[in-house]
Amino acid sequence: MSGLNMKSSTIADAMDAEARAADWLQRRQFWNWSKDDQTALDAWLDQSLAHRLAYWRLEAAWGRTERLAALRSAGAETVAHAPRKRPWSFAFRIAAAGIVIAAFGVAGVAYILSPKQTTYETPLGGHEIVALADGSRIELNTDTVLRTSARQAVLVKGEAYFQIKHDAVHPFIVLAGAHRITDLGTKFLVRRDADNLEVALTEGSARFDSSGSGTQPSTLMVPGDVVVATANSLSVTKKPVVELASELSWRRGLLVFKYTSLGEAANQLNRYNSQKLVIADAAIAKRTIYGTFQANNVELFARVARDVLGLRVENRGSEIVISR
Repeated sequence: MSGLNMKSSTIADAMDAEARAADWLQRRQFWNWSKDDQTALDAWLDQSLAHRLAYWRLEAAWGRTERLAALRSAGAETVAHAPRKRPWSFAFRIAAAGIVIAAFGVAGVAYILSPKQTTYETPLGGHEIVALADGSRIELNTDTVLRTSARQAVLVKGEAYFQIKHDAVHPFIVLAGAHRITDLGTKFLVRRDADNLEVALTEGSARFDSSGSGTQPSTLMVPGDVVVATANSLSVTKKPVVELASELSWRRGLLVFKYTSLGEAANQLNRYNSQKLVIADAAIAKRTIYGTFQANNVELFARVARDVLGLRVENRGSEIVISR
C-alpha cells in the first residue's frame, strides 16, 4: 500500500473512531445507561487504542463544557442587582462541546498521523532488523508490514520477532487487529495472516488481550506458550523452547522441518518465493519430510522430493508441481 493510501486510510479510521465515540458519549449522557450498554462500550474501547483516545478526548471535552457552564452560572449570581441570567441552554452547551471536541479531534488526528510513526515493509523473501531508540530490536520476516511509534508497534501483516527492552512504567505494546500483546520483559514471535494470529513466547512473560467474540479477555504467557487467535476462538498450547527456536530459523535464512507434512512444508516455502510449490495429490501432501532448507531455494526442496521420496517433479516456470 502506498504512503498516500495508508495516510488516507488512517484519517478515515480516525474520523470513524471520533464519530463512534461521540455516539457512545451521547448515549451515556442522555440514555438510560444499563450494564449491557457499559459492557458493549468496554468491548468497543478494547478493540483499539484509537477508540480509547477518541472517547477520552470527547469525554474530556464534555467535562470542560460542564465546568464552564457551572462557572458561568456561579459568576452571574455574584453580581449585585444584576438581572438573573438564564443558565446556558442545552443547545448552546452542545454547540460549545462541539467546538472543543473539534479542537481535540484535530489534535487527535495529528497525534495518530504523527511523523514519529514509522512504517517498515519487507518484500517476498525479505528480512530486516529494526533497532528502536530504547534498545529494543524487531526482526521482520518475509512480506511483512509493521508500524512503530514510541513503545508501540502495529503488525499489519506478516511475521516479526520482538526483543524488547523492558520498562515497567512504559510497557511496550504490540497491536495486531483486535489483539494486543503487552511486554512484561519479553522475547516473542508474532505472525499474522488473513485468518489467524499466532504469538509464541520464548523468554520472559507477556500479557495477551483480545476483544474478539468468544475469546477470553486476557492471557498471561510464559516461555513455551503459543497463543493462536481467530475471529471467534483463542487457544493456548505449550511447545518446548527448543522447538520454538527451530521455528525462528528464518532469522538465519533457513527453514527446519521435523517430520513436517509435504503440504505444510510447501506452504512455508511459498511464503518466501515467487515460484510456488504445488502438491498435486492429497495423499502425497500428507507424507512427511525431515531436514533443513534454505528459505529461498525451492529447487533444492523439489530435488529432495524427486531423489529421496521418489516423486515426480515438473517445473512449469511460476510453479513446481510435485505428484506421484
